[in-house]
This record gives sequence, structure tokens and C-alpha cells, in this order.
Amino acid sequence: MTKNISQGQFNRRGFLTASSIAVGALGLSSLGLSPRAFSQNTQLSDLTLGVATYRGQESYFTEDAGTANRPYKVDYAEFAGGNLIVEALASGSLDIGSMSEIPPIFSIQSHRQPKLIAVIQGDVNNQVFLIPKDSTLESVEQLRGKRVGYVRSTTSHYFLIKALKEQGLTMKDITAVALTPQDGFSAFQSGQLDAWVIYGVFIQLAKFRSGARVLKTAQGYLSGNYLMAARPAALEDPLRKQAIQDYLQRTARTLDWINNNPEPWASKSAQLLGVDKAVFLDMYNSRSQPWKVLEVDDQAIASQQEVADLFFDAGVLSERLDVGPLWDKNFKLLPL
Repeated sequence: MTKNISQGQFNRRGFLTASSIAVGALGLSSLGLSPRAFSQNTQLSDLTLGVATYRGQESYFTEDAGTANRPYKVDYAEFAGGNLIVEALASGSLDIGSMSEIPPIFSIQSHRQPKLIAVIQGDVNNQVFLIPKDSTLESVEQLRGKRVGYVRSTTSHYFLIKALKEQGLTMKDITAVALTPQDGFSAFQSGQLDAWVIYGVFIQLAKFRSGARVLKTAQGYLSGNYLMAARPAALEDPLRKQAIQDYLQRTARTLDWINNNPEPWASKSAQLLGVDKAVFLDMYNSRSQPWKVLEVDDQAIASQQEVADLFFDAGVLSERLDVGPLWDKNFKLLPL
């Protein structure tokens, strides 16, 4: 389910109000665009870019990072998952949005594919196998016959399949329980699960509230790649494509600010999500690497292909899929 957010609603102080005034040549060059690209300022000020966001994502920190003063407008909409963003892109209600490697794979079968234009690479320690405080489990191999919660068709699902396969096990060797993150949290807290494969803030919540322990992180199992997906028709509009290029470069700068400012990031995240600041500081201190935006390369495509192949081998996909046509290598980023 989405929640549309106008410029004013997104932040009460209005820090995402797009600027229609001229942008200096130096600022444009730092964003990977020439001054000439923004010479038709009236047209850009009339353009509104539809962008998907998640509560607490980097889009909430653009004023802090100094990246909010855009020569075009941005209309944000909150989403609960990447599969919903894919549908919104296909329907034409969005221009761009980020997601894991998995939703675009499933979009191939429905013929509603977005174009993947950049990679947002980040933490893989925020995806784990959690076990209860008093559990005697010491390895994934010992999960045979156990009740294991996961989130279907997500990185949680992929991580579970891959970790089991490493031990010579399949989903049939465990009692796999597909749950939403919220339902999984309740089931785990009430002792209904022997292990829970989950991601994000739920890890810290379970650790802080019930002493849950991490059996295994996704280090070495997940790529850490999150994909910036665009509506194909948006890329056919030269002006809109320029705005998307600009937005990518600003996202890179915003993430760089988050990497270098853990205290204000954690404080604001706590306020946005209604969770203790310590949760976000723990998330920050536990991360495997800083966040960064990367151009599309063969390694990124191969990583997503590996995910698609594993899902096919596990019977999650009904046919072997080629992810290559999803990708667009035309977007370039300047070093920060």
C-alpha cells in the first residue's frame, strides 16, 4: 500500500521544496551534469519526478546533506516493498525507486519490467538468521526439522535458500514459515519460531527486547546490491532523464552524509520510526560497509543473475530467466 506525500507533507519544514532558480555551473558539474543541461530552467521547474521512498530512507535526509535544492520538483510516495514499487513503475505513477535484486526478477514473468539504472550498495549484516536468547542452535545445519520464519520472495528468502544449500539442505528439510516482517516479529517474540531470517530494524528490536542472538549474517551470501529502477518511458524523455541523472548523483551525496554523520542520522531515524536511537546506532556500528551509489557494471548484472538462477533451481521460479535486458548502463556518476 502506498502513501502519497506532497512536497509540503513530506517534511513539515518544507526542506524538499524544489528550487526553480538558476543553479550555478559549479554545483551542476559536481552533480554530473553540464550547465547547458539546465539552461531551460522553466522546463525543469515545471517537471515533477515521481520517486518511491521508504520511511526513514535517505530521501528524508536531503536537507541535512545539502541536496534538497533541486531545479525540478519531487513527488514522493511511501511504499512497503519493492514489488509494489515495480507495479507503480509499470502503471506510470512513478519514475524511479529503489529495491533489492529480487522484485525486478519476478517482473520479467509479468512483462512489467523496469529499467535498472544504478546500484545502491550497502550493508549485508542487516540481514541475519536470528535465534532466541536461550537457543542451543549453533549452525544452520542444525535447523533441520526446525520452524524457520522468512519473508517470501525477498532477500530473506534468497539468503535462507542459499545458506541451507551450503549445508546440503533445502526448504523441504525445515518447517519454513512465510511471514510478513511484522507477523514474523510477533511469532519470534512469542516463541513460535526456532529461527527467523529477517532484515533491517527488526534485528535490533528483537535483540533489544528479548535478547535475540545472531546465528549468521548475510556476509558472503548477499551482494548488498539494491537497485535503482526507472520507468522505461521516463528514460525516453530527455528532460526527465536529465533529472533522474541529477537525482542519482544527489542520492550518492546524501548517502555519503549519512555515512559520515551517524549521530544525527540515528536521532532523526529514531524520531521518524518511533524507535529508540540506540537501535540505529547499533545498526550503524554493525554494518558491513558504508552506503554508496555505483554505476551499472557486469558484476552487478551477474549478481542478480545468480539470484534468479538459485530461485529457479529451488523451484521458486517456473523458468530460467535472463536478467540482462533489465539493465541500462547509460547512467554515469562523478566521484564525490
